[in-house]
Amino acid sequence: MAGETTHRSLDGRVAIVTGASRGIGKAIAIHLHSLGARVVINYASNSTQADLVVSELNSSGTTSSPRAIAVKADVSDPDQVKLLFDQAEQAFESKIHMLINCAGVLNPKYPTLANTTVEDWDATFNVNTRGAFLCAKEAGNRLIRGGGGRIILISTSVVGALLPGYAAYAASKAAMETMAKILAKELKGTGITVNCVAPGPVATEMFFAGKSEELVNRIVDACPLGRLGEPKDVSKFVGFLGSDDGEWINGQIIRVNGGFVV
Repeated sequence: MAGETTHRSLDGRVAIVTGASRGIGKAIAIHLHSLGARVVINYASNSTQADLVVSELNSSGTTSSPRAIAVKADVSDPDQVKLLFDQAEQAFESKIHMLINCAGVLNPKYPTLANTTVEDWDATFNVNTRGAFLCAKEAGNRLIRGGGGRIILISTSVVGALLPGYAAYAASKAAMETMAKILAKELKGTGITVNCVAPGPVATEMFFAGKSEELVNRIVDACPLGRLGEPKDVSKFVGFLGSDDGEWINGQIIRVNGGFVV
């Protein structure tokens, strides 16, 4: 039936989701799993949260073999990124079909550029930009050998909104967006698509950190739909991009934000 085909549109495919132990990354991993994908829950430090996600996904399956694993890896370290992909291929005895790079950091103090320390600037670019570069580079090489696939990088609509206090964060993601557009062209003829999904304000732990209730209310009021986004608003679109139906979307920055910024 058509509904069943859609529901299992990623059946058997292997997806690596970085930063998947919580927030948007977690929602993406859960949704891809619901579409039939075997998922790698990458995390940097919190093994407890990652293991809980894996346990939840494997307990919901109908087969005895695991359809989700957790792999610790610092995305800013090339050796650890390589190991992440190696472990994914070994665990599922399969090529990698898609990368969803969701790992990211944001300074919860929202300093102005003048008050941003060199250490905080470097830490932001180390994860958000260098991490995206290393993961996309590794994914590109693996997917070429595998005959195609999807590279999806999670950016932010702050790149378009240009909000004060987000200079380092927005700059790190803007660099990633430029890289993605070029990578899509460089992978011509490989069957690999590269896109950025750029959420607006989403109700996650990262979003609420350091924000007053008054500020949150102002942000909600600025959205034409009158609410914050939910992780599922992003994960469902990522699931579409990862499926065969998303093949014709390539080299794009899609701002999934309810009209918060255009």
